[in-house]
Amino acid sequence: MDQDTAPGTRLSSDAASQGRRVMSGCLREFVGAIVTGEMPEGELLPPEADLIARFGVSRTTLRETMQHMVAQGLIRSRPRAGTLVMPRASWNMLDPVVLDAALDHPQDFDFYRALLEAREVLEPAAARAAAQNAGNRALLRAAEAFEAMVEASRRDNETWSQADLDFHTAIIEASGNWVFAQFGIAIRAALLASFRKTNRATQSFEDALEMHRKVLEAIRMRQPDAAEAAMRDLIALARRDMEQMRGEIDGARRGDA
Repeated sequence: MDQDTAPGTRLSSDAASQGRRVMSGCLREFVGAIVTGEMPEGELLPPEADLIARFGVSRTTLRETMQHMVAQGLIRSRPRAGTLVMPRASWNMLDPVVLDAALDHPQDFDFYRALLEAREVLEPAAARAAAQNAGNRALLRAAEAFEAMVEASRRDNETWSQADLDFHTAIIEASGNWVFAQFGIAIRAALLASFRKTNRATQSFEDALEMHRKVLEAIRMRQPDAAEAAMRDLIALARRDMEQMRGEIDGARRGDA
């Protein structure tokens, strides 16, 4: 034991650490039950005693967990009426715990569709701005990310997806627009999950690489119109891959029925 640390302090620290782990586990499980619809939107949560028994936590831990969920828009307590699960539109989907729960359930294509719609607005504008504003350092980061994609190609989907994320993040940052950059940071985890999904579904890594190359080249050549158009084409490919994956999953479900 560290001679400078009193035994009581070490025990107190260990207890606090264990308490945080218990609350974190309860929060993940609780949020997951709501995100998956096991605890449906618009319905009241079970009584407190039932929730304590289900999650195996103390009343204090449960209440602290629910306070976090209230803050993220998942639930709302009503005096003498119980606690209501709020509509999805109220949820803070970029909260790390909520986002992780959504990403853990990849059959929820509404989440990915919404992300694609946001990208269709943001990224073409960011590519246009990057073609106008990008400095040499920003261009180098985008080029390095593209080269990492070339190196990964078919061999390693995870390496490809990470490089894909770095490429798009570099272009958003190269736009010089701090709002774009902050939004890119906020949705980074969601983007990576989306890239993992669409990259597994893509039929041609060569076509995807060529589309990325066109985006990069247009930015290098300071061609805003071409950069914007190339980014639109690239996101359209991701949408096609996503819809194809959804069709395959729906077909498999019908076959099992």
